[in-house]
Amino acid sequence: MWLSGAVSSFELVEEVLDRIGQVNMSRPSAWRCTQAAGQQFQALAEAERAKATSLPEKWEPPSRAEVKDQRMGVAMDGAIIFIREEGWKEVKIGTVFDVAVCTTVEEKSGEVEEIAHAVNNRHVAHLGGPDVLGEMVWAKARKCSWEQAQDTVVIGDGAPWIWNQSAFHFGSSRQLVDWFHAKQHLVEAARQLKREGSAAYSRWLNSRETRLFQGHAARIADELGKAADQHPAHHDALTREATYFRNNQLRMNYLEMREEEWPIGSGMVESAAKQFKARFSGPGMRWSRTGAENMLPIRAAVLSHQFDQTWHASHNPPPI
Repeated sequence: MWLSGAVSSFELVEEVLDRIGQVNMSRPSAWRCTQAAGQQFQALAEAERAKATSLPEKWEPPSRAEVKDQRMGVAMDGAIIFIREEGWKEVKIGTVFDVAVCTTVEEKSGEVEEIAHAVNNRHVAHLGGPDVLGEMVWAKARKCSWEQAQDTVVIGDGAPWIWNQSAFHFGSSRQLVDWFHAKQHLVEAARQLKREGSAAYSRWLNSRETRLFQGHAARIADELGKAADQHPAHHDALTREATYFRNNQLRMNYLEMREEEWPIGSGMVESAAKQFKARFSGPGMRWSRTGAENMLPIRAAVLSHQFDQTWHASHNPPPI
C-alpha cells in the first residue's frame, strides 16, 4: 500500500515488487488492496475532521503559547487531475508545517543569511470544494499541536477561497501572499506598461519589486489604477492587477515578515501539489472519482512521512 502511494503508477508497483521483493502481485490486485486501504484512511480522516469541527462537550480554555518559541503555519493550493466522465477537476491541498530558521548561502552574493524555512510538512488533500479542505487542514493542524504554537501564519497565492478558509479556521493567524505569486502579477503589469525585454521594462519591474518587498503594495495598486485610465487598450488587465494588489495589500509585508524570520514563499504546498500531480496525472491517467478519493489520503500520508502511523491508527481505532 505504501508503494502504491509512493511511486507513479500501479504498473511500477507491480515491477518493483517483482524485481526487488520477488513478490508476484498483479496491477489489479494492487489496485484492489489500495482501494480498501484508502477507504480506511478516508474514514480515519473523516473521524478526525468531525472531531476537530464539532462542538466540545464542555468548554476548555485555549492552550496557546504553551510551547516556547514554537511557530507553525499552513498553506493551501490546488492541482488539476482528470476524472472520468467529469473532466479536469481541482484537488485542493493543504500543508501544515513548522517554522525553523536555517543558515542559508545566497547563490549570487555568497552571503550567509539566517532564513526561515517550512519543515515537517504534513499534507491533506480533497477532491472537491474548499470548505471540506479547510476543515481537513484545521483537523491536521490541531493534531499537530497548532494551539500550542506561540505564533502562526497562513500562506497562499491570493485566491479568495484560501483567505475565506483562513478567516474561518485560522482567524488569529498572520496572513501572507506568496512572494513569488505576487512578483508574477508585477511581471504581468510590466508587460502591459512596457515593451518586454526593454531597458524601461527592466527598470520599472526592478523598482516595483523593491517597493513591493518593502511593503508598499497600496502604492503599486494606486499607480496601476491610474495607469489603467491612461492606457485604454490595457485598461482591463491593469485594473485587474491593481485590484489584486489592493485586495491583498495587508498580506504583502515581505520585509517585515523576513525580518521576523517567517518564510515568505509557498514552496511547501506547491511542491506537494506537484507531487500529487506526479501520482495522479501521469501519461494517459484517467481516474474514477472513487479511485482518486481513495488514493488521495494514501499519497498524502506517504508525502507527509506518516504512512505507518496512519496505517496503525486506521486499523486500530480508539474505543468509542
